[in-house]
Amino acid sequence: MRASQAAIEALVARERARGIPAAAIVLAGFSQGGAMALHTGLRHPERLAGVMALSCSLPLADTLAAEAAAGEPRRADLHGARHARPDDSKARAQRAHETLTGLDYKVEWHEYPMPHSVCMEEVADIAAWLGQVLGPRR
Repeated sequence: MRASQAAIEALVARERARGIPAAAIVLAGFSQGGAMALHTGLRHPERLAGVMALSCSLPLADTLAAEAAAGEPRRADLHGARHARPDDSKARAQRAHETLTGLDYKVEWHEYPMPHSVCMEEVADIAAWLGQVLGPRR
């Protein structure tokens, strides 16, 4: 988990070195990638444009409050999607949502009745969310 976090942080640092402001960077992922986007983005010391986490859980949730960036507990908007699956992933996603809202994070939450995948309705919601957090194209 921590090694993956370091690899993602290195990618963010590379973009920052290229002149991309942190406020123009979104960490996004699906399933395990979504879990890593949440884990890393919520602990990142700079305010990012957002964290988009699809169909995932919140890893190391019990350490988030202590490890989150100091002084700015609501520094990322989150787009969460949970899907109708036969296993407990829906419950894990719901626990992640509850944990984040309990820590005063702003969470945008969507549910889609489908298997562990992405649907066109979700793609449209993602596009709208990206437009909100990244602003209009120039």
